[in-house]
Amino acid sequence: MADVENVIIIGSGPAGYTAALYTARANLNPLVIEGFLWGGLLQQTTEVENYPGFPAGGIAGPELMNKMREQAEDFGTRFITDLATSVKLSTEPGGIHEVHVGSEVHRARTVILAMGAEHKKLGVPGEEELGGAGVSYCATCDAAFFKDHVILIVGGGDSAMEEAMFLAKFGSKVILVHRRDEFRASRIMLERARAMDNIEFKTPYVVDAFLEGDGPFKRIARLRHAETGETEDLEIGGAFIAVGHEPQSEIVAGVVDTDDEGYVRVDGRSTRTNVPGVFAAGDLVDHTYRQAVTAAGSGCQAALDAEWYLRDTPQVPTPEGLPEGDLAEAQWAPQAAS
Repeated sequence: MADVENVIIIGSGPAGYTAALYTARANLNPLVIEGFLWGGLLQQTTEVENYPGFPAGGIAGPELMNKMREQAEDFGTRFITDLATSVKLSTEPGGIHEVHVGSEVHRARTVILAMGAEHKKLGVPGEEELGGAGVSYCATCDAAFFKDHVILIVGGGDSAMEEAMFLAKFGSKVILVHRRDEFRASRIMLERARAMDNIEFKTPYVVDAFLEGDGPFKRIARLRHAETGETEDLEIGGAFIAVGHEPQSEIVAGVVDTDDEGYVRVDGRSTRTNVPGVFAAGDLVDHTYRQAVTAAGSGCQAALDAEWYLRDTPQVPTPEGLPEGDLAEAQWAPQAAS
């Protein structure tokens, strides 16, 4: 525990790897605790056609993440391919933070949180097996693959309506399935979706399973009426799940401020959290856009914010040698979420 890092980045994906690249180029020698499933949600994506710089068919999601990781490593980033299990954050400006990886303790003057968000899943048979091969979670990413096919979308909020309208530009028909007759979506979004000729609403139904069918673009969605229990099979080109996201903020819950949905709060357009020296980027803070390019941009912001903090904030003494009792406890007392 003798060494104190300049910056520890928790998480990977476009935000984490971009933050690593920028802090590495600033000679801050970052340490990235990237998790076992490094690379974030793009590891689950086949082709990425809307990330700048990759014409002629785009680039596979895992390949893009590998390139980002290699670029950060070329400038001196170090990686731990394991999970951060807990944190102990100082609330004093210039204080030292602890990040625990199992029994190992890593200390740093700044921490960048980039744990991302996971798509909420339906948890039905076939969903995982057909992920990336008929079942998707991002219309912006994958809609073009289903051009002129029947597309199913599951959800009832504004995001589902927005994605349905986007999918309607590509699919021959979009069938929106929701478990209730009422929707959480705002009235204006619902009216816009209903006004589109090739969007069909199917309520109150739930998806019981996804089946392979006769091959690509001939998948089967098994639907069940939520009231009568009657089932039917629909042949579809593909399905999109739009039932929300779950920010992966559990490790800092109760220490760093989060909103009602678990997204980490940041100060204005910066990446500063309520804890001095702790910054957050990517889908962990983003309710709205959730794109690889916006996550990468916020990773850049977090790196610059961390660099400026290190430049401008004097370091306080480390906890080593502090007396037992109130002083040591106060140094490390986590700040409760508001």
